[in-house]
Amino acid sequence: MPNTAADKPLLLASGSPRRAQLLAQIGVRFIQCPTAVPEECGPGEAPAAYVARLAREKALAGLVLAADCQPVPAWSLGSDTLVVAGDWVLEKPRNFADFAAMMSLLSGAEHSVLTAVCLASRGDTLSETVETRVRFRTLDQARIEAYWQTGEPRDKAGGYGIQGLGAALVTAVNGSYTNVVGLPLEVLVPMLEQAGIPYWQWEGAQ
Repeated sequence: MPNTAADKPLLLASGSPRRAQLLAQIGVRFIQCPTAVPEECGPGEAPAAYVARLAREKALAGLVLAADCQPVPAWSLGSDTLVVAGDWVLEKPRNFADFAAMMSLLSGAEHSVLTAVCLASRGDTLSETVETRVRFRTLDQARIEAYWQTGEPRDKAGGYGIQGLGAALVTAVNGSYTNVVGLPLEVLVPMLEQAGIPYWQWEGAQ
């Protein structure tokens, strides 16, 4: 009989340790292979369309990498997260000045976190985008500088990690918490079931 998706690990097309931890948490067997998809918003591209496109491009790029894996994964998982404050799309801060500007926008206000998830095989594609509303406490310059010095903001969309030290900045979360971390399990699990990819594997993730 031919191998099914249940016989093969999932390919996680991301270098994010947070996404890897969330997959491991629910017992998905996976191989992690970061892709090199350029993260550039197109002219006039809306944030939801942008994040969905990136997730799809990463998933498809992961399928190319999957050909060199043993066993060859049947499905590739791509995901991308954006923080949106008003008309501003906040990705990873380029430097402290960029980070400080982000924190000034987020301080004392509510913003959106958008995460797109895409599962791609050589014959099918499944995708979802989730929005969560997050409210920040009011931050002074000393607090902004102190958080930057921890090193945590540098590789985080929006300049903060809610699962880490950045939890001290947040006063409320309206919606999916795992979405803010970077992989909304609420929509991913039904997608895994539809693709025939098991979770709760006793051997855990690879």
